[in-house]
Amino acid sequence: MIIRARQVVTMDGPPIENGAVAIEGNRIVAVGPVLDLGEQVLLPGLINAHCHLDYSMMRHAIARPKQFTAWVQRINALKRSLDSADYLAAIRRGFADLQKWGTTSVCNIEAFPELMTRLGPSPVRTWWFYEMIDIRHRITTDDVVAGALSFFQHRANSLDSFGLSPHAPYTASLNLYQLANACASSFTMPLTTHVAESTEEFDMFRHAGGVLYDFMTSLQRPMRDCGATTPFGHLWSTGAIDSQWLLVHMNTLLEEDFQLLAELPRGAGPHVVHCPGSHRYFSHPPFPARRLHELGVNLCLGTDSLASTDSLSLFEEMRMLGAVEPWLRPEELLRMVTVNPARALRRRGQLGKIAPGALADLIAVPAPGSLGGVYEDIVNHDDPVSWMMIDGQICA
Repeated sequence: MIIRARQVVTMDGPPIENGAVAIEGNRIVAVGPVLDLGEQVLLPGLINAHCHLDYSMMRHAIARPKQFTAWVQRINALKRSLDSADYLAAIRRGFADLQKWGTTSVCNIEAFPELMTRLGPSPVRTWWFYEMIDIRHRITTDDVVAGALSFFQHRANSLDSFGLSPHAPYTASLNLYQLANACASSFTMPLTTHVAESTEEFDMFRHAGGVLYDFMTSLQRPMRDCGATTPFGHLWSTGAIDSQWLLVHMNTLLEEDFQLLAELPRGAGPHVVHCPGSHRYFSHPPFPARRLHELGVNLCLGTDSLASTDSLSLFEEMRMLGAVEPWLRPEELLRMVTVNPARALRRRGQLGKIAPGALADLIAVPAPGSLGGVYEDIVNHDDPVSWMMIDGQICA
């Protein structure tokens, strides 16, 4: 119970104007001032489970492609035309966009870890996932590990955490995935990867053909692992990934993939991150939300990068998924940007909820309707968030 009064005389310090007393059972557990937010809904800060802040300057820079591989080639060309100052500005712009739309935690894939020493403290709680690629096998195992460890040592801000991200099965070898597993186990870090994103990736692994297969061949990628299984099956059956991973996209799954997931105890599967805006941009195969939900997979939402979506608003992502999957209740959509990604990041009870012991990451949005429709009101919120608290500090 929380009891508020205009004045609270504690006899344990000066009187408190506009104060409150929090009571648990028969004990007072806290006494302090009250910040009245008025006619607002107070809720946990949102968690973006997949983002590329490096590319926040690329909004509308790439016309919607006919092929996923063409987009990959185009963004690689754009990246070569930019310098460190461009990427630093993009990261800062991306952080501002995240805060504008109520995101207090983000899983960011960092392609340029050398920039870390030039960044100030992160304004939101950030998991920096070191992107790992060995497509041409030019990087030795020792160099990859040394680079990862150096990356982690660059940051000391309390809002920063770290992880590893072998990019995708077509750009990272099984050896690199196993390396990531070993390193994450030693340093207790989360792991994420892109997998089963496009039909072109599916054709490469299942049929040893298609435009992505040809492109990877031209880059001298060894192709002996192609022609037998699906992208997800390739990683899962070899032990390259397990139930601790955050798997981003998972669009092109066959029945054999669902069977691999069905063999796991309910709730013991990997965490899957869906990015509705990016998914729509690429016209990917339908995301199997209902099937994964029925299997008990922990579903989370992310925005991906502004190179493939229009906004870093998780409110917009929730609405897009809800429009395609109307069977998902607004409360379940909200779980996909709060408690579900908190679980994936092993921060259950600390993030994504308002409860004793949780970190004080909070946002407020207007409360236009009744308590019975509050989840729908939250999902339909379409304006910048006007009040935010991160780590107990009110953001300006």
